[in-house]
Amino acid sequence: MKKSIYIVALSFILFSCKETKTEELTPKDDGFVTATKEQFQSSGMEIASPTEHDFDITVKASGKIDVPPQNRAKVTTFIGGYVKSTKLLVGDKVTKGQALLTLENTEFLDIQKDYLEVAEQIKYLKSEYERQKTLYDEKITSQKNYLKAESEYRRAKAMHQSLKAKLVLLNINPSQVEKGKLTSIITIFSPISGDIVIMNANVGMLMSPSDVILEIVDTDHLHLELAVFEKDILKVKIGQKIKFQVPEASKEEFNAEVHLVGKSIEGNDRTINIHAHLEDAIKQKLLTGMFVEAEIIIDSKKALALPIEAIITENNKNFVLLLKTDSNNKYSFKKTAISIGKKSGEFVEILTNNTINSSSKILTKGVFDLVN
Repeated sequence: MKKSIYIVALSFILFSCKETKTEELTPKDDGFVTATKEQFQSSGMEIASPTEHDFDITVKASGKIDVPPQNRAKVTTFIGGYVKSTKLLVGDKVTKGQALLTLENTEFLDIQKDYLEVAEQIKYLKSEYERQKTLYDEKITSQKNYLKAESEYRRAKAMHQSLKAKLVLLNINPSQVEKGKLTSIITIFSPISGDIVIMNANVGMLMSPSDVILEIVDTDHLHLELAVFEKDILKVKIGQKIKFQVPEASKEEFNAEVHLVGKSIEGNDRTINIHAHLEDAIKQKLLTGMFVEAEIIIDSKKALALPIEAIITENNKNFVLLLKTDSNNKYSFKKTAISIGKKSGEFVEILTNNTINSSSKILTKGVFDLVN
């Protein structure tokens, strides 16, 4: 019996010692970080207090890169035909009036033949009309003959003008047709200067009047089309600056300016369209149709700020290293949670709390090296 009690007591003592030893080996994370003055100097660390900086007050918006309707052209054909030749590709630059491609169709010949026939008839009908008019004025012929000659001449004249207009639309010179120079091939010219963004034509392909042969966009007139929610629209004014990004392409920030503000609410989202102009220097970097996220700067404010490199982010929470003591050749910092606001350049807004203020001493350089 005594032996059993002795064994139990000994086991309890050993367990207690082991627990005490385990507790001693597990350090507590009290949030303090220390650095010697030698470490501080060799790592180029710096301590500073939050200072006042200007921060933008903005309205968020989204939209796309676009061009005005007059700077986008979809090239079609008045009468269909087979593509005879083209050397253009998507991305090629063209100028207004430049030959884009040629089409071939026997129907072009039929129109020219009809034009020639009417052009010959109209000479005779005009002469007959003038003769009948003279006879009618002299009471030699009847009014019926005069009106018939006038009607036939005017009908032929209308047909002549109609066929001539068709030739012009087909880029065929009527004067060359009158000389007997007929052609089954027409040339399509560029209606605007710009870049080819869509190309649907291959040699030998049949293009009908409803087909878009190619599309040209004048990128010199790129602009932003943004949608702003109804609750924010009274804050937006012409001339306000805009900062925007193309999130799918890069993190680079671009600048624009509000040029027009819509006058009606659109769609189920109840948004208003904003038209903004871009800086000329950035137009070559952007493409039509790109989705953008933007902030319209409506005002500015002053607020306490710290350099972005002073902020530690862990598990979606933000911290700074707040100096607690500077003694015995050692710096002691407390990892302190903070809330941040807007960013401006290399600085971030520190939202007011009971821990950080304008007199707080914060480690602003060398934070990453010390924490890691």
